[in-house]
Amino acid sequence: TITMREALREAMQEEMRRDENVYLMGEEVAEYNGAYKVSQGMLDEFGEKRVIDTPISELGFTAVAVGSAQNGLRPVLALDQILNTASKMLAMSGGQVGCPIVFRGANGSAGQLGAQHSTAFESYYANIPGLKVISPSNPYDAKGLLKAAIRDDDPVVFMECEVCYGDKGEVPEGEYMLEIGKASVKRTGRDVTIVS
Repeated sequence: TITMREALREAMQEEMRRDENVYLMGEEVAEYNGAYKVSQGMLDEFGEKRVIDTPISELGFTAVAVGSAQNGLRPVLALDQILNTASKMLAMSGGQVGCPIVFRGANGSAGQLGAQHSTAFESYYANIPGLKVISPSNPYDAKGLLKAAIRDDDPVVFMECEVCYGDKGEVPEGEYMLEIGKASVKRTGRDVTIVS
């Protein structure tokens, strides 16, 4: 049983150990261990060439990540420059150039963060052609889906529930991934069954 933040960290660590082309880049992800401590300890393990702190310049470092994804690397980073570059690359290249990139970001109400961090963006991104959108609700799904997102050849927006980072749930110790786009029955009921 681990927390959501631990499940996300394990997914990134396992994928970075498996594939040296995977790297993490964003504001406060290295020295500070991530604003929500999702990337805690990753700088020590992977070094500053694969866990990279950036200035507050999303447009610049996201453009660098998009370019690196088009050249064989697999960046995981914060959200921006998604709408007109990464999402359209496959279509603009006639299916020849993919963009295997994961945009991670906190999402939804976070309590006491008001105007800056209280919007749920899933439906916004889900309406952009070329993007896959994932919003896990528990550590098991978070780890399995983040690993699948990192291995996916298309851009994925991975929305993380800010108030769920401390939620605990069972996660297998061995290798596992969940298929992106395949529904999962979360609770079977007599009158209603919840599927996500």
